[in-house]
Amino acid sequence: MARLKITAVIYLTLGILGLAAAVLVPVVISRSGTAVLPIWVSAASPGPLSSAHAFLGVQCESCHTPYQGIKAASCITCHAADALVLAKQSTAFHATIGECQGCHVEHQGAAVRPIKMDHAVLIEASLTAARDRISPGAPAATGMEALRRSLVAVTGQGPAKTGEVLECASCHSFRDKHRTMFGQQCADCHATETWKIAGFLHPSPKSQDCNQCHQAPPSHFMMHFAMMDQKITGQSSARVEQCYLCHQTDSFNAIKGVGWFKMH
Repeated sequence: MARLKITAVIYLTLGILGLAAAVLVPVVISRSGTAVLPIWVSAASPGPLSSAHAFLGVQCESCHTPYQGIKAASCITCHAADALVLAKQSTAFHATIGECQGCHVEHQGAAVRPIKMDHAVLIEASLTAARDRISPGAPAATGMEALRRSLVAVTGQGPAKTGEVLECASCHSFRDKHRTMFGQQCADCHATETWKIAGFLHPSPKSQDCNQCHQAPPSHFMMHFAMMDQKITGQSSARVEQCYLCHQTDSFNAIKGVGWFKMH
């Protein structure tokens, strides 16, 4: 019986100490910084920072706010004036997204870039903004519930249609390999999880309609075409739109009768 009482006292003491630490540690760190408790920082850190943020060292308070986690305001303090990011079409949306940790995850090691693009974060932000314009008095929601409500309010449909919500061309038109020949309805073929199209089957190598989908490079409309391309392929009478006379369907650089030849 005495032994049980001693054990109970020990566990009670440890519980009290743990509770006290849970309360006091954040208070001490928020007031004096993580430098005053280096042992605690080492024990609590989930892993090393990326090389881009390594200069922060053990200054957890640079990004973390006690009892609130990582707030976007902490990131914006350093990155709001990043002109290079805001000038690029593919990353200009950062000016209005207001959400960082949905795509940026730290503590994965110095060799790993803290970027994992999650289109669902963009979808939620854009739909929530649209919902607020339509129903400004709607009750607030977060996470997937906010996404579900926004989809219903704006599109009348559920999460199955999330790929159609984003305007892909607003970020990716500069990298459109189709050169706008298929329009800007990217979601008709592509998904946000991967750019590859499952089940896509290229037309037969015997097809002569290549120019319906493929545009010739600028050099084909210059003297280069007659001086180099026609001679290399042996097709001295080929016209620019007759792609099938020279090119194979597995790669634009696979030339019939020549093999792999990267000219452009």
